[in-house]
Amino acid sequence: MGSYAPNAWGLYDRHGNVWEWCQDWYGPYLGGDVTDPQGVPTGLYRLLRGGAWNVWAYHCRSAYGGYSPPEGRDTNIGFRVVLAPGQP
Repeated sequence: MGSYAPNAWGLYDRHGNVWEWCQDWYGPYLGGDVTDPQGVPTGLYRLLRGGAWNVWAYHCRSAYGGYSPPEGRDTNIGFRVVLAPGQP
C-alpha cells in the first residue's frame, strides 16, 4: 500500500511530501501531555503538519507544525482525505 509502515492511526507515507492542512486552528495548546490535542476554537490561521519536499528533514514529522491562512495556496500545501473506521 505505502512506501513505509503505517503510523499508529494506520496512515501511510504521512511525512515530507507536502504540508497537510489540519482541522485545528493555529494557536497554543493547553500544555502537558495530551493525546490528540484539540486546537484553539477559532483563529486566523489553520495548522499545517508533516513538512514538505522543500523544507529541512527535521520539519518532516507530524509533531512539527506550520500555519497558513485558510485561503492560502502553495505548491507545498495539500490535504489528505481520511475516512474514520466504521464510517460508510
